[in-house]
Amino acid sequence: VDGGSEARAVVAGSSVLVVAFVALNLLAQYFGQLRAGGGLDHYATLPVPPASVVLGTAAAYASFTVPGTAVTAVFGCVLFGLPMAHLWILAAVIPLAGAALSGLGAALGLLAPRQELATLFGQLGMSAALLLGVLPAGRMPGPIAYARDLLPSTYGVEAFAHSFDAHPDWSLVGLDLGVCAGVGVVSLAVAAWAYRRAAVR
Repeated sequence: VDGGSEARAVVAGSSVLVVAFVALNLLAQYFGQLRAGGGLDHYATLPVPPASVVLGTAAAYASFTVPGTAVTAVFGCVLFGLPMAHLWILAAVIPLAGAALSGLGAALGLLAPRQELATLFGQLGMSAALLLGVLPAGRMPGPIAYARDLLPSTYGVEAFAHSFDAHPDWSLVGLDLGVCAGVGVVSLAVAAWAYRRAAVR
């Protein structure tokens, strides 16, 4: 990587990978452990809707990613000489990509039949975010590029990468963030359903 589009892809992908590690991998492990240890039975007795439990846990985990994502982005910009004028876009990328990945991670942890499988699924998801998010899209074979389009974190990466342009196309940035938001709503709804399903068993 010596600059240009490759540097933008690597810095944006590495920054969003921090979100993926916590929101997808660790959250899948947490809910898998919670289910295996009977913790869901305790939460089920609380007078709060399942969506609030999932959303609150996801928000808490996603908040852990803020320092690491910011440091990774700043260090990457300094390393490759990228502009830092639009790093404020992380204020939108982190929560929206975090919501999409947190919902997916929670669903994986709640739907996995065993705690070990929840951990495995979370790690596989994080590996996909690593390989498909950090590597420049232009270097990928066609089938792999299609798989990349199915990964929610891809759109957070693209939104952040567009912000490094001299004159960013904010409509593209908004579209990518909109996809993250839409996937986040759906994935958190699925996670809430999975929570209700696991809590009654």
